[in-house]
Amino acid sequence: MPKPLPRSFYDRPTLTVARELLGAVLCRRVDDRLVLRARLVETEAYVHEEDLACHARAGRTRRTDPLYGPPGLAYVYLTYGMHHMLNAVTEREGTPAAVLIRAAEPLHGIDSMAEARGVRAEHLLASGPGKLAQAFGLDLGWNRTDLTGPDLWIEPGDRVPDRDVRTSARIGCQNCPEPWASIPWRFFVADSRHVTPGRSRPKLVVTRPREFGNNRASRIRGTPHR
Repeated sequence: MPKPLPRSFYDRPTLTVARELLGAVLCRRVDDRLVLRARLVETEAYVHEEDLACHARAGRTRRTDPLYGPPGLAYVYLTYGMHHMLNAVTEREGTPAAVLIRAAEPLHGIDSMAEARGVRAEHLLASGPGKLAQAFGLDLGWNRTDLTGPDLWIEPGDRVPDRDVRTSARIGCQNCPEPWASIPWRFFVADSRHVTPGRSRPKLVVTRPREFGNNRASRIRGTPHR
């Protein structure tokens, strides 16, 4: 069985990690007999305090503290009071950044995922970050989990060739100031039925974050860890 991706995989630029997570396999051990597995087909990068779509724009608070590392931690948060979101923390410790795990293609434990989601269509089980977290049974109790195992991890998969990868603006960031609303830091497998529905865009390539000032002074109220 493949070993989890090492911590050094996450200790790299966030855009690199977001791209290279495509094709990797998210795994969650349910019990001694069942491990849920799904192939990652969609990710988004959130990079540093200057990124006004990143929670770290608020600085280091109780809620955002996991974003500051070490790399390879899970950052799980609740949005709209109902949807949990799984992120993989990236870059060196003290530098806030993460990759949002947006969508995945179920591989193993599909019946368990379908029961958790209340739907049977495989392409709808994890086609969005809230759906994915629900399918995998992830909530705030998984915040700060070490993604190098043994309970929740990401293992290597078949690499997705560049010709099959597309990028777009990140979903749900349209109200952020530019350039953050439209910067193409979402990566997805072009021909996958398992990505967020209706979210295809032309191919754009961004290799590293640009330098922009942070003009937002507001802070996000922290939420307690579990």
